[in-house]
Amino acid sequence: MNYGMIVYILGTILKAEAILMSLPALVAFLCGEGDLMPLLTAILIASGAGLLFTLKKPKNTVIYAREGFVVTALSWVVMSLVGALPFVFAGAIPGYIDAVFETVSGFTTTGASILTDVEGMSRGLLFWRSFTHWVGGMGVLVFLLAIVPLSGGRSVHIMRAESPGPVVGKLVPKVRDTAMILYGIYITMTVVLIGLLLLGGMPLYDSAVHAFGTAGTGGFGIWGDSIAHYDSAYIDVVLSIGMVLFGVNFNIYYLLLMGKLRSILRSEELRWYLGIIAGATLLIAWNTLPQWGGMLRSLRYAFFQVSSIITTTGFATADFNLWPELSRMLLMVLMLVGACAGSTGGGMKVSRLIIMLKSAKREISRMLHPRSVYTLQFEGKPLEDQTIHNVFTYFFILVFLIIASVLLVSLDNMDFDSTFSAVMACINNIGPGLGVVGPMGGYATLSPLSKLVLILDMLLGRLEIFPMLMLFAPSVWIGKRRKG
Repeated sequence: MNYGMIVYILGTILKAEAILMSLPALVAFLCGEGDLMPLLTAILIASGAGLLFTLKKPKNTVIYAREGFVVTALSWVVMSLVGALPFVFAGAIPGYIDAVFETVSGFTTTGASILTDVEGMSRGLLFWRSFTHWVGGMGVLVFLLAIVPLSGGRSVHIMRAESPGPVVGKLVPKVRDTAMILYGIYITMTVVLIGLLLLGGMPLYDSAVHAFGTAGTGGFGIWGDSIAHYDSAYIDVVLSIGMVLFGVNFNIYYLLLMGKLRSILRSEELRWYLGIIAGATLLIAWNTLPQWGGMLRSLRYAFFQVSSIITTTGFATADFNLWPELSRMLLMVLMLVGACAGSTGGGMKVSRLIIMLKSAKREISRMLHPRSVYTLQFEGKPLEDQTIHNVFTYFFILVFLIIASVLLVSLDNMDFDSTFSAVMACINNIGPGLGVVGPMGGYATLSPLSKLVLILDMLLGRLEIFPMLMLFAPSVWIGKRRKG
């Protein structure tokens, strides 16, 4: 284990976080609401620790797979612990566990909140709260790879540990160039979204905050009734389409820039993703039609909520807790499915669902025709058995973690809908669930134990389980390094 390089990267992360916190500090200064000093104090702590950790760069700067997973998991934990400090110093969230819950929810783009009066928080802190979505959406380590050469080689291990999906590859030969392309697309799409929201009459501050939440598919807002506050069909449609677009694999946008339209049209995951959204929207619109009194209005609210849930954003324009049971259950299914691999969305990912269904079909065919040879293909390429094995391993570990988390959270004696959906909403990085933790409720009433469990669930979900689990494996820390 290259401990020296792990410490050095953590120091670089802290310095980057200090720089990122300077933007909400500027907002706090311009707004003059008294939240500048808490942000500046947190910036000093982050930069001081960062400078201490990076005083001397290790001679061996190579990162292997094991170090890549470990440094990724530790980076997200450290970022969250330090990122929670402004809320505590300002007294906006007095309890440190609550502050960490809110910050982890921000960085992991979950959107679950313990705040009971979000409108009472200062604008600088609200900006930092939503900005954590944007930072965590693409991944802070991917951001650093784009601007800083973190290691002497094998940086792809860091990218693989942080990027969602069963298969992670490079768009171009160099990892740094790939990271720069991804962030270039990400920034451009965010700026365009801010412009579109401004055209709809949303103020600049509101537009930026909600664009951060949409781009990171996080869902933190600045009003107690979320997007419903604006009561605008235009804003609903813009954000709905924005959420869908940020839930698409960013490789698709690279192919679009390269003019490879045929490759885009051949994308199985994209077709499934859009098909699931269309099907779920029509079903929910039909099921909730009596509630809205018109098909167009019903489609508007159904499309927004389907886009919000499948991309794990968590914005709301209506209290879907009050919708018919079929619609509620469809949203629960979408929570598990999630967005595309290589997007800012959470969940299991559409690609894994496709691979599992294809694998199940192959096993049935083998039973009927034992001598036949079947090769699974995904996106026009043969799938390796190891990839299929990893997908099923991920799914079974996910189910085990959900069961264990539900049992622990059930100690709070909430109803089943609230308990189960709280775990599902956090481990799939969605935010609002059903019942007590519904879109008009929150996580404030949960016990400290439940909050700690859900904090871990959010981190497990964002990093797709394995990097976080490796932190608890003794063999990772004391075993011999294997190359590759």
